[in-house]
Amino acid sequence: MDAKYEARKQELLDECAVAPQVFDRVMPRLEQFMQPFVEHLVRSEQVEHAMTFVQGLLSDLEHKNVESIAYRFGQGRMPLQWFVGVSDWDDEPLRDQLAGQIGRQLGRDDGVIVFDPSGFPKSGKQSVGVARQWCGRLGKVDNCQVAVYMGYVSAEEHALVDTRLYMPKEWTKDKARREKAGVPKTVRYRTRHQLCLEMLEKHGDKLPHSWIAGDDEMGRPYTFRRRLDGLRERYLLAVPSNTLIRDMETDEPPYSGRGRPPKRPWQRVDTWAASLEKKAWTTIDVRDGSKGPVMVELVKRSVVGRTHRRQEGHPEVLVVIRYRDRDNRRVLKTDYYLSNASPETELAEFARAAKAEHRIEECIQRAKSEAGLADYEVRNWKGWQHHQTLSLLATWFLVTEARRGKKMDSGDHGPTNPRRHLRHPSPPPRMRYTLSNTPRTQTTTTTKRTRATLPLEAA
Repeated sequence: MDAKYEARKQELLDECAVAPQVFDRVMPRLEQFMQPFVEHLVRSEQVEHAMTFVQGLLSDLEHKNVESIAYRFGQGRMPLQWFVGVSDWDDEPLRDQLAGQIGRQLGRDDGVIVFDPSGFPKSGKQSVGVARQWCGRLGKVDNCQVAVYMGYVSAEEHALVDTRLYMPKEWTKDKARREKAGVPKTVRYRTRHQLCLEMLEKHGDKLPHSWIAGDDEMGRPYTFRRRLDGLRERYLLAVPSNTLIRDMETDEPPYSGRGRPPKRPWQRVDTWAASLEKKAWTTIDVRDGSKGPVMVELVKRSVVGRTHRRQEGHPEVLVVIRYRDRDNRRVLKTDYYLSNASPETELAEFARAAKAEHRIEECIQRAKSEAGLADYEVRNWKGWQHHQTLSLLATWFLVTEARRGKKMDSGDHGPTNPRRHLRHPSPPPRMRYTLSNTPRTQTTTTTKRTRATLPLEAA
């Protein structure tokens, strides 16, 4: 049995063998991809270092820091380290170019702009922006850096657009610490929500969108929601389960005739949702899963939220989404959202925007695992910005390769049959070669549907 298994295993490995020439074809595409970005660099050695560093970020190195990348390409460490951490080149035009490309290639009128903070655990106190603060990656307050990311999600794909490093007050007030880390004098304290608004002002016009979305850290402050409403941006922002609301669709308490008329009581959103009857929920089929359709339960209600001054805020819609297990026996997770959309907005549209909100987590994970987003070993402001920008470019290249692999025009890229890539003759292949680290999926039996699928993502 073991010998038969080993023989079959070797047969499968032979069928999957791909000639090195296939991967060599990626490099000319990478050079062409980088051309609009490196045009903003002044010196030829800067162009060479940018190309080398992005290639390293896209390689199979375990740790994609400057030293590992330099050694991988047989170069000295110091020139590349100087380019990333010290050289005076402006990365802002590269990010502007990135936002423009994402808007043109992925842009859809119903696109969603998503904001999400992400933590980078760090030891010591010298790295720029490091402090004891909430780190989502660790799930606790710890020593870390926090960056706020702007992502874009459409039916075409999803990608990271820009980022800002959050600078705690203890940093912005410490002049000596700022100077040592090379923090520009123009950098002042900004909350994470103010950083989001800055990125929205800078790139919002380049990214066609109909929604702004974010997690419960983004949706918690009433002032952020109010600011987006003032900008006429339609938002769907997650909020914590203890958020207080007044249900405006219930009857007001009876008035006794004395004093001020009573108002509807404040309720926590989780308490409000738990009090609903089963018939209040609507089930929606959001997508195909590996074991059948994925269903969620939704409910919406016109409410007003409580402001930081304990007053009523502007009218909003509370949207609650419950995720059940596949046997529909228990609730796995419940998400709460507040939106300034019209109360007549379809539940399916709220579900689509909520699903897009989770996509940025995939974007950040892809950037960290495949493009070295968290592998930097720089302490100063300039080095952090440079590394992040180049990592965002590498991540965007992976997205473009993934889209190219899905489209596979036989006239442009050659036949998709991988047999021509094999080093040695072998039986007909059973696995197809695809580009861009596309995750493998198992073949499963399709479950028969009872209703139409909600188109939340590209096929």
